[in-house]
Amino acid sequence: MANQGSPQEVPACGTEAATEEAFNVFARTCPSRDTLKHVTDRWGGLTLGALHQGTFRFNELRRQVDGVSEKMLSQTLHALERDGLVHREAQQTNPPRVDYALTSLGREVAERLLGLIELVEHRMPEVLAARERYDAARADA
Repeated sequence: MANQGSPQEVPACGTEAATEEAFNVFARTCPSRDTLKHVTDRWGGLTLGALHQGTFRFNELRRQVDGVSEKMLSQTLHALERDGLVHREAQQTNPPRVDYALTSLGREVAERLLGLIELVEHRMPEVLAARERYDAARADA
């Protein structure tokens, strides 16, 4: 990661070597940027957080992630499965049953994400106070 305070050129992101150092989320064409987007967008983060609780069927998961549409949940699950964070298991039963669970990588990502979620929830009184100060200052101007 670049030092804060002094602008530096963003190193290119090479995918030919599958090492941690080969990827740089700040490089425009780096595939890690897409994965970061899938993890941190509203539905991705909430889906990973919900799946941290256990395995869910689609509609169970949709109820856990209040407000997500079927279409958005489906797209989110596809993206997270493609990134190797979610495992989809279709069982050959009648009617068909599909379960979603975190992979080991998905569990690690979700745990870190849940730490951020807990921090934000814990500090919400400060956030709300800051919003009030900001709005009051703008109203007086």
